[in-house]
Formats: sequence, C-alpha cells, structure tokens
Amino acid sequence: MAILSYNEILPKTIITYNGEPYEVLSSHIFRMQQRKPVNQTKLRHLVSGKVVEISFHQNESATEADVGKMQARYLYTNRGESWFAEEGNPKNRFSFPESSVHDKVQWLAQNALVDMLTNEEKPITVNIPVKVDLEVTDAPPSTKGNTATGGNKLVTLSTGAQVNAPLFINSGDVVRINTDTGEYVERVDKA
Repeated sequence: MAILSYNEILPKTIITYNGEPYEVLSSHIFRMQQRKPVNQTKLRHLVSGKVVEISFHQNESATEADVGKMQARYLYTNRGESWFAEEGNPKNRFSFPESSVHDKVQWLAQNALVDMLTNEEKPITVNIPVKVDLEVTDAPPSTKGNTATGGNKLVTLSTGAQVNAPLFINSGDVVRINTDTGEYVERVDKA
C-alpha cells in the first residue's frame, strides 16, 4: 500500500483514515500567511456515506486504501437493505443499508451489473456507471401549447426514481440519466 504525502491526497483517491476507508471528494491546497501549506479535503466514508472535512498538514500523510473490485448484480431493496450477489457466485450475497446507497441504487434496474469496491475482500461500496438508460413508466401528458417554451415535467422511471425531463418525454420512452447529478441527458428510444 502506498503512503500518500499531504499533497497527493487528491479527488477520486481512496485512503485509509483512522483505520476506515474514505474516498476523497475534493482537495484544496493553500497557504495561510506565513504558515506551511495545508490540504483542505472533503472525505466520504465508503461504508456509511458520511462526509467529513479534514485538513492534512505538510508533515502528515495518508495510506492509500487496499481496494479491490468485484462485479455484482443488484437484486432488490427491501426493509431498508439493498441486496447484491457476486457475479458468477450467486451464493455470495451481501447488503448495504439503503440509506448509504440510495443515491446509487435509485438508478439501478433489477439484475443490473455493477462494480463493487472491496476492502480486505469485503464489499464496501457500489460503483455505478455515470450514465444509465431507463424506461419512463409514468409521465404526465403535455398540454397543447406549452411545448414551445421547452419546459420540464417530473417523470417516474422504471426504478421508481423521479427526474425532471422535457415535456416531449412520454411513458415508454427510454431516457439517459447522469447518475452523478440525477439529471436527464437525452432520449435514447421513443416509445
């Protein structure tokens, strides 16, 4: 495992902090007057999803977390737990508290293949594609005359997630969603 100096703790890196795996969300190195430089970071705990702000000083370092990857299928979410099974080994099932993976699971159709990040062989978080294609299951009808201005309406996707989409989107259309922002990107297939 690599030791990272304070200025190598950069976004998308996964580090071990206080014995726990964290993903670096942002980092900003700056100097205050005559002091030594500081790296102001935002870290997200990979298991709980909690975000903390930590400052790393010039004499401090962090260990790069020993993170592996595993492919898994999303099975279902029930009673506050989101369940997955290792691809090629369906007996290896595991779950996460829905609260810690909801922002990702809401974009997953049943049986979707995802990448799991593992730490010491244990699944710690779900990595999903930045863009997913989902079917619209419910879209309010657009009324005549309001489509010229290019407004939006709230549509429901096959996963149950809701997203703002242009007025021309109808039930049965397949739309592409950016999972980072939760926003509509484009219509992929017309019903």
